[in-house]
Amino acid sequence: MRDDGAMSVRVRHPVFARLYAAASPRVERKGAAEHRAETLAGLGGRVIEIGAGNGLNFAHYPPAVTEVVAVEPEPYLRAEAEAAAAAAATRVTVIDGVAEALPADDGAFDAAVASLVLCTVPDQARALAELRRVVRAGGELRFYEHVVGTGRFGAVQRALDATRAWPAFTGGCHGARDTQAAIAASGWTIERVRRFAFKAGPVALPHIIGAARRPG
Repeated sequence: MRDDGAMSVRVRHPVFARLYAAASPRVERKGAAEHRAETLAGLGGRVIEIGAGNGLNFAHYPPAVTEVVAVEPEPYLRAEAEAAAAAAATRVTVIDGVAEALPADDGAFDAAVASLVLCTVPDQARALAELRRVVRAGGELRFYEHVVGTGRFGAVQRALDATRAWPAFTGGCHGARDTQAAIAASGWTIERVRRFAFKAGPVALPHIIGAARRPG
């Protein structure tokens, strides 16, 4: 089991966490719930989910999933996730931890899920490497993320990230990350990906939904 001082890391975004939890029902109705169902369709076995937030994925896990270990470092969101886990049909255990040092043994899971979280982890490459470590050979990574755009829109995203104001305001979110490229660079083999624009707020952001495989 990896132990790199993960439990000494404290992630607290009390204002953002409450705003996110309050806004999420509206975003789910606008289409995020369907995106989550698409992301998780066909999964089975034992699954680790990083950055589980307030547990919005839990209702969408299919019956073939035997257990979900949901990692969430932010205290307010973790408490919300625990309430969602209690109501879920799937067995879900919510734990404290960070994506860069997962409290799990090598190859302990059949699949991993990253849902609107790889934009916020401080070290994206390390988080993806950790997911690869804890998923067995041949296992899957399912991802649902917003990503950097093209042209002027992408330039605006990069400029916002460079000011550090946007990440500070949005709980660590970096809008200018090319997460699809990062997944491929980390040793996962991307098997499918769908790119689309989703307008959850005032602006439509580019998103991806897909699946990658850990080579055997």
